[in-house]
Amino acid sequence: MRKISLIMLFTTMTLFGFSQEDWFGFNRYKADNERIIYNGEFPEVVFMGNSITEYWALYHPEFFTEHHYCGRGIGGQTSTQMLVRFTADVINLHPKAVVIMAGTNDVAHNIYWVEPAKVVDNVIAMCQLARANGIVPIISSIPPCDFFMWNPAIQGAAQTIVEINKHLRDYAKAKDIVYVDYHSALADEHNAFPKKLSDDGCHPNPDTYFIMEELVLKAISKALE
Repeated sequence: MRKISLIMLFTTMTLFGFSQEDWFGFNRYKADNERIIYNGEFPEVVFMGNSITEYWALYHPEFFTEHHYCGRGIGGQTSTQMLVRFTADVINLHPKAVVIMAGTNDVAHNIYWVEPAKVVDNVIAMCQLARANGIVPIISSIPPCDFFMWNPAIQGAAQTIVEINKHLRDYAKAKDIVYVDYHSALADEHNAFPKKLSDDGCHPNPDTYFIMEELVLKAISKALE
């Protein structure tokens, strides 16, 4: 799976995450969004995210179809890009809830760099947009990562992710939002991704998503009670 994962990673980042013609990724799911809206087949839950979410839907499509979920991950995207396309890829699909996972590519300094606090602000803005439109937000922790193979110069990523997650968790608690802690379930003692769970230290292996699915199903059930 390692070779396949690397090919998928760079293909996705090149075609979608870093496209100069469609920097925010509006075209990535445009046709499918239009189909959903036209047929009135609105999903129960939308998963908003980056390549980690995108691969989830590719590796485990049955998880999404069986539960009537919708994956809206775009490889390489930062939290700012997700915020800008949030209306098109989440609000317009009228889900009951949205699972938001953002921040990995901000920490990796994709395209540009923003302070960790801005990542939290962007997630907060997505939560506010969701609630304003009758959608229940669910905040995901950033999964562990201590090395970005596409930007190996980045230092201290593991600790930065821990700090961002703390602020996300605190905000979720303060605003009575369900928080899914993938990080604690996946990280080793160094706050890194163990090799048995990730080939590249950043993206979950296909079987690792089973761990995440167990966690998010509980979170969705709790959020929609």
